[in-house]
Amino acid sequence: MRVSRLLLFDVDNTLLWSGGAGGMAMGQAFGDLFGIGDGFKGVEFSGRTDRYILAEALRQHGIDGGYEAHQARFLERYYAHLPQALRECEGKLMPGFPALLDAMRGRPDVRLGLATGNFSRAAQMKLAHYGIDAYFIGGAFGEESEDRAVIVRRAVERVAEGLPGAAAVVIGDTPHDVSSAKANGVIAVAVATGRHSVDELKECGADFVFKDLSDWRRAAATLTGEA
Repeated sequence: MRVSRLLLFDVDNTLLWSGGAGGMAMGQAFGDLFGIGDGFKGVEFSGRTDRYILAEALRQHGIDGGYEAHQARFLERYYAHLPQALRECEGKLMPGFPALLDAMRGRPDVRLGLATGNFSRAAQMKLAHYGIDAYFIGGAFGEESEDRAVIVRRAVERVAEGLPGAAAVVIGDTPHDVSSAKANGVIAVAVATGRHSVDELKECGADFVFKDLSDWRRAAATLTGEA
């Protein structure tokens, strides 16, 4: 009997490239609140959760109160700036999308979800801007933890609800995506559409590595265990 699959996608540099819109809007929000230009300079973004990114910027600048004290005001400003940033930046869907999502949608043995470091509303804004928000039934998001493994665990629990025995697959572009998948005992599929090469992603232990997902039929077979 075919095992059902939970396909849990990262957003940035996996499903889409926003052209830097997220970083731009986050920087504008940080400047609004603290009067600091380039407030995220030196903070690692790739593969990190937005909660980690904001908390680390606050730590680096010695701002009292930490993440919990400033989250609500930051998100208000970030969400205010993000739509314009998405319009200004020349982003795109990554190769293979939305064809891969179209192939998976409607299959009774597949559920599409998100395991992303993005704040939840930011993820929805980005997906909606590029016309792919309706494909996903839920998941877990960057405000939930600085630890990406927690995001993956919660995404699996939520997307698997009512579908016992399903095999989860995390699809992402960074070693953090891979390590968070492995920490939860789920399949890690890496795509070299971000900052990391095929070789780097192989070395960090991904179960499958693609240069990109332009051959979406091959990718679909791998993701569903039919290859």
